[in-house]
Order: sequence, then structure tokens, then C-alpha cells
Amino acid sequence: MVAEAEAKGLTAEDLARTDLRGPQADAAASAVAAMPAVRAALVAFQRRFGAEGGAVLDGRDIGTVIFPGAAVKLFVTASAEERARRRFLELRARGIAADPDQVLAEIRDRDAQDANRPVAPLRPAADAEVIDTTLLDADAAFSRAMEIVAARLG
Repeated sequence: MVAEAEAKGLTAEDLARTDLRGPQADAAASAVAAMPAVRAALVAFQRRFGAEGGAVLDGRDIGTVIFPGAAVKLFVTASAEERARRRFLELRARGIAADPDQVLAEIRDRDAQDANRPVAPLRPAADAEVIDTTLLDADAAFSRAMEIVAARLG
């Protein structure tokens, strides 16, 4: 299976690849990660990456599956409408044509797919701090995250 071989071959350097980001990659992420062999390879990669000296990782199952024993877990969220607005602006800034209504529909579809998948459904870990960034700018969200990290780690 090509996807499994690609997932098993990932390295830290691949994180800089532009072909792993963007609308096409976003659309494929949930479907590809639902393949058990691909998912196992991606989980192994993420665990290796995080264990090699620590890391800040983001993803829909980092706190529940990848690093359930992490000292600090943040579940960062925002309304679907706000995430769609941000994604639309990001796409436009990168010169990618996008329809705001389509972006919102895609976000809602992915949320529903991820929340209802049988393996690692989208949900905060029981011990995660939830940060709703709907009304926060990037600096305020970062400040809130740092407050939580400082409180948890002392």
C-alpha cells in the first residue's frame, strides 16, 4: 500500500514539505488516517518525534491517543464559523481561491467525520484544558496557553 509506505517513511524533515499542507492534504487527512496500517505508522512517527527531546504537537488525538500521559494537554478549539473564516483568510493569503461557504462546509464535514469515527474520535482528553479561541487573537490564545502550562508545570 503506497499510503502505508509513505507514512512509514516520514522523517522530521518532512514536516517542512509544502505538499503536506493545504486544501488537498486537509481533505485527505481524515480518510487516510482511518486506514489502520497508515494510522499505526503515523502514531509511531508522532510518538518518536515527540519523544526525541519533547515537542509541542497539535492534532485531533494528540492528548487522547498519541501522548495520553503528557504533563500538559490543551484542547484548542473555536466555532466552526471562526475556524472557517481563519482558514479562508489563510488560503487567500497563500493565493489559493476559496469559497467561504465551501470552507465552512468542509470544516463541518471533517468535524462530523472525526467526532464519529470509531477509532480516536475527536474529543478533549479528560484532563485537558479547553481553550476556546473564537474570540481570542493569536497573542491572547498563546498567553492563555502559557498560563496553563506554567500552572501545570510549576
